Amino acid sequence: MPRSSRLARFSILHPPRRAVSIGALKNDPANSPVLTFADLKHWPFRGTALAVLGHPIKHSLSPLMHNTALTGLAQDDPRFTDWGYFRFDVPPDELPQVLRRLHGCGFHGLNLTVPHKILAVREVVEIDPAARLVGAVNTLRRTTAGWHGFNTDGYGLAAAVRETLGLELADRHVVLLGAGGAARGAAVECLQRGCAALWIANRTAANLAALLDALRPAAHGIPLRGFAPDAPPADLPEEALVINATSAGLRADDPAPVDLARLPRPAGVYDMIYNPPLTPLLRAARDLGLPQANGLAMLVHQGAKALEIWSGVPAAQTAPLMAGALAANN
Repeated sequence: MPRSSRLARFSILHPPRRAVSIGALKNDPANSPVLTFADLKHWPFRGTALAVLGHPIKHSLSPLMHNTALTGLAQDDPRFTDWGYFRFDVPPDELPQVLRRLHGCGFHGLNLTVPHKILAVREVVEIDPAARLVGAVNTLRRTTAGWHGFNTDGYGLAAAVRETLGLELADRHVVLLGAGGAARGAAVECLQRGCAALWIANRTAANLAALLDALRPAAHGIPLRGFAPDAPPADLPEEALVINATSAGLRADDPAPVDLARLPRPAGVYDMIYNPPLTPLLRAARDLGLPQANGLAMLVHQGAKALEIWSGVPAAQTAPLMAGALAANN
């Protein structure tokens, strides 16, 4: 066989590995390569590995946030010099084997995004009580036996509302829009932090009823009410916090999930969507002169809490580093 043919055959059977060096991650954290299960067959990285799994995953801002934060931490603590955060595109049917392989490769911690947060619950050997109540995990920490699951989205929401609107969930009337997975996580956090009452608006009555039934054991006497977004009840209180946990606003032509002008004047409006940064709901809030914020701060704070779970470094220390990375990337 000619030498050129042998080389061509070798390149097909043994393609070159993608760069997974610390230098590549730290020099260009916004453009870390999109890896797959195939890249784990001969995993070359010998540092402390972290990663985010999703499908798709190319759009994720997590590698930028975490690698920037790790670079900052390494300046004062050499323990973090060899920590790196990667991204993996993992279809849902590959999740169980990928999680096993990542554990076998020695990965220290993982983040999970769409569509894996609920699927991963049955793949962990231990789950934090708050995550069990939500029914989803977005953060995994390595243990000898397997993965320990957590959910930092609720913490991220509470911290973001405090930072951007100056409001606390405790003792606050909350109007929550939506009845899906994101809404369930937000509802659990509101109840656990002792909101004054929780009002949930959703267009599909069956989904709304199912969520209310699931939440009642966690309410511990906190009033739970549901309503249709186009028919807000007359006894809704003023100075409530409105939280959008629906997908309405992701597309430019989406209508707002509720007509804010029909609600008693809220204390603030928080939209968990961060792209686009100004959704129809937030535009309406701005036009009404209401305090309003998008979900970018929630993204930062849930990420900082995940890094705390893996590293022990307080989330308050790394959140500014992550926020700075996103601001510089805009």
